[in-house]
Amino acid sequence: MSAVTGHCDPAFAAVHDAFVANFDAGLELGASLAIGVDGRNVVDLWGGHLDATRTRPWAHDSLVCVFSCTKGIVAMAVMWCVERGLLDLDAPVARVWPEFAAAGKETIPLRWLLTHQAGLPLISTRMPFGSLSDWTAMTDALAAEAPAWEPGTRHGYHGVTYGHLVGEVVRRATGRRIGEIVREELALPLGVELSMPVPAASDGRLADLVVETDPDGTFFDRWDPKRSLGPRAFGNPPDCNDPAHCASDLFRRAEIPAANLHSNARGLERVYRVLAAGGRDDELDLASQGLVDEFGRCHVRGDDLVMELPTAFGLGFEHTIPEWPFGPGVRTYGHNGSGGSLGFVDPDADVSFGYAMNRLWWGPDRSDPRWAPIIDALYAALGRTEMPEARRLSR
Repeated sequence: MSAVTGHCDPAFAAVHDAFVANFDAGLELGASLAIGVDGRNVVDLWGGHLDATRTRPWAHDSLVCVFSCTKGIVAMAVMWCVERGLLDLDAPVARVWPEFAAAGKETIPLRWLLTHQAGLPLISTRMPFGSLSDWTAMTDALAAEAPAWEPGTRHGYHGVTYGHLVGEVVRRATGRRIGEIVREELALPLGVELSMPVPAASDGRLADLVVETDPDGTFFDRWDPKRSLGPRAFGNPPDCNDPAHCASDLFRRAEIPAANLHSNARGLERVYRVLAAGGRDDELDLASQGLVDEFGRCHVRGDDLVMELPTAFGLGFEHTIPEWPFGPGVRTYGHNGSGGSLGFVDPDADVSFGYAMNRLWWGPDRSDPRWAPIIDALYAALGRTEMPEARRLSR
């Protein structure tokens, strides 16, 4: 049996066993798992190694890049700003970022950046390698970009561009970088690490990334390289498709609010626990219940013009749907990260969840084989393996 340490409430022993079983099945290199229920942490586990040679054990304070889980944390930073009157969800972006008005974008509101409706999932001008870490290069290119569809009419995942779009609005409106707001207004009050950029002093605690793909291919393979938006969105700048680049100083010291937050399961779970509490707990006054509900509710759902499969989004969060479920809760929302990391909140079950690992798994669909056993064990322990039909219909 694999060595996993930390703590687990006895009521959730099956969750511990499911986490261990993923190691024993060869599905993990190193990983951490944290779960909150009813306002308290009930699972905080970690195990495995930070490196492929298995010489550096994963420790309680180990960190790893959680990729697009970053987007959910950035959404909470935006929520913090909106609550304090620093941002207006429905004001045109161009009001604070005048250059953004180019190419017919003068009426696009911040809300559509968060719901992936702005039509800006890609940059049509070819960007050189390293541009993803160049804030000015990215924001200047996005300000000049013409929408790929009529904004507000459809949605498509802004997988690469989301962070620079939202982050520049925050910078223009508040005078602060969004990584600073995440660190000072979310992480520090909660006593967790949510680093973007990563301080050089933390490099010794960072996990290496190992990529594995299914022999049958990945769900990206269904894209038509000539017609699909996906290859253009995720292939420019070319940094986006180079996992080795994620271990470079250039990547780690940059602020890429779509993709380069470094944290662990404890950090993800703790910040989602504030949402489970309605936006306020003893350590953080994030936002009102009404604003939390507005960010978390499903705003758009259906065929995604970039991903070419069904997706659903709140304001900056992925929303659970039958085709892409985060457990049985019908109002659950959060965000996954490329290769398997995951953070979410189920407001009806008062569950907050964080999972972060360094074996990146890309398969033929978006489901990660490590999630279901853990999530199933969690909800079985809660006696909530399925939402009652009456409750489904009432939402």
